[in-house]
Amino acid sequence: MPNWNRLPCDELLVDGWCINGGKVNVKRLYVAIAVMAFGVPASAQDVTLEAPDTGSRMTARLENASLVMSLDPDTNPAPQDYVAAARADYRTLLTALYTSGYYAGKISIRINGQEAAGIAPLGGPTTINRIEIVVDKGPKFTFGALAVAPLAPGTKLPTEFRSGETAESGTIRLAAKAGVAGWRDVGHAKARVSDQEIVANHKANEVDASIAIAPGPELTFGELTITGNEDVRTGAIRRIAGLPVGTTFSPAELEAAARRLRKTGAFDSVSIQEADFIGPGNTLPISLQVVESLPRRFGFGLELSSVEGVRVSAFWLHRNFNGGAQRLRVEGEVSGIGGTTGGTDYRIATNLTIPAIYGPDTDLTLSASILREDEPDYLIDKASIEVIATRSLSDALTVSTGLGLLTAREDSALGIREYTLFTLPLSATYDQRDDPTNAQNGYYLDIDATPFVSVDGETYGARAYADLRGYRTFGVDEKFGLAVRGQIGSVMGATVKSAPADFLFFSGGSNTVRGQPYKSLGTTRTVDGDEITTGGLSFLGAQLEARYAITDTIGVVGFYDVGHVGRTEVPGESGDLHAGVGLGVRYNTGIGPIRLDIGTPATGDNAFGNVQVYIGIGQSF
Repeated sequence: MPNWNRLPCDELLVDGWCINGGKVNVKRLYVAIAVMAFGVPASAQDVTLEAPDTGSRMTARLENASLVMSLDPDTNPAPQDYVAAARADYRTLLTALYTSGYYAGKISIRINGQEAAGIAPLGGPTTINRIEIVVDKGPKFTFGALAVAPLAPGTKLPTEFRSGETAESGTIRLAAKAGVAGWRDVGHAKARVSDQEIVANHKANEVDASIAIAPGPELTFGELTITGNEDVRTGAIRRIAGLPVGTTFSPAELEAAARRLRKTGAFDSVSIQEADFIGPGNTLPISLQVVESLPRRFGFGLELSSVEGVRVSAFWLHRNFNGGAQRLRVEGEVSGIGGTTGGTDYRIATNLTIPAIYGPDTDLTLSASILREDEPDYLIDKASIEVIATRSLSDALTVSTGLGLLTAREDSALGIREYTLFTLPLSATYDQRDDPTNAQNGYYLDIDATPFVSVDGETYGARAYADLRGYRTFGVDEKFGLAVRGQIGSVMGATVKSAPADFLFFSGGSNTVRGQPYKSLGTTRTVDGDEITTGGLSFLGAQLEARYAITDTIGVVGFYDVGHVGRTEVPGESGDLHAGVGLGVRYNTGIGPIRLDIGTPATGDNAFGNVQVYIGIGQSF
């Protein structure tokens, strides 16, 4: 007869863990998993762990799982602490073996030469000289016959859960969770594992697993109970959450409701809980608890460039302006202080965002601004107002549209002119970065288009701009990474003379080509016999960074940037190009990395002849 080791449980791995025919207490299991994942082994002269032929990774996993090795000798643990930890280690080390697919392991833990299992918890030695842990992992097991049933339509089990793959116990747990999640996704909120059988065949070194799912009835969202709010109105919370009471239960809807509330910024925490019971008519009551944030916030920013000068900004924010989680922000900025690129720029702006204005995923933003831009090739004073509707189509994708009105007075080489324009701002943003302020992996795409027409109808056109960024880290420790950025823009339907000067494109500076002077590249043309410089009708740009983390807080960066400003509205068709190269340092903080970049021109007559310095908070892109 083959050697079978049956591991029965009432509920497989979702609510418990099967080991050698018994069910481990859930709390003890969670402690063991936490130790396996986060425990740091403490070294002591009298504690050793031997695991022949396991490899460094498996040995490290055993060391991290061991409660004995996690005891810190600097805290002077009592002998009974070592005895208790050693007796518990049979289970924790066995769990670590199961996690890696070893079901025939042998564990010996000797305290002063005596097996720990034979020592009474309170009758151990008064002095411990040596603890020896020896683990024989045995052969690796693979999956044999597997079954999870019934499955909801469209359920996908883990790809590792198939015959011939390593029989890691965590894979069985994931398969069980996937089976339950599949039913929950189609409305069966109380789906659970109803029965299971795991059999370890020691002769064939295989594990057979059979998991039975009890779907339960299809439920609909029942009554929503809201607690914890004081200043934000209950009705506003209900509207923003947008939980569709009376429709089929969906975990995705619960996640979306929590996401919408968090996005407002009015709450420190949002917790949504499903009721333990099924309500009348197969409904599922839902409770929503919030903790409100302090309503007011003040912040500031500082950025320094050796050429562009100092940029100082500040803002005041109210997160719950009128009791409906409305977000009022007033901000001001002064830039170009001490710079050599024109004069000093000023900007004052305010905006009010009203959440869930038309359905839970649509917000309305009212904004107004007054600014002066004193740039090398133009001076512009402008006032504008906008009404923008923003809709979240998914966690990553946001689109917006609106109406705007701007009036400006412009002084450039083309002369002095005044104009008033109607605008139609359009945008779409797709953000799949792991961290917006310090991305390591993922990508980001922002597309903006602004059709415009003057009030007299004589001037019209559209400005389009796209910004694409990608990030990737490499290696086991992910210390080395690449970041790449591409920019493309065009002013269509208008000429250099008719388009607003700040709608045209320049290159040079921290946002385009580092190392080149700020907005040093435009287009030249002859007007009335004089050669003048203006912005271009199109732009192409690229930035490449190689990033390396020396420590958790300090990193270095090498970069190469290139920009092309075009004379026509077709990007790259006709114009001039320049490039910059340099090195940077990053110091990570809780609000993002502090950035220091030093760049130099890589093209032109002054290539490598001077340097530009940039200091700021956050990655350059």
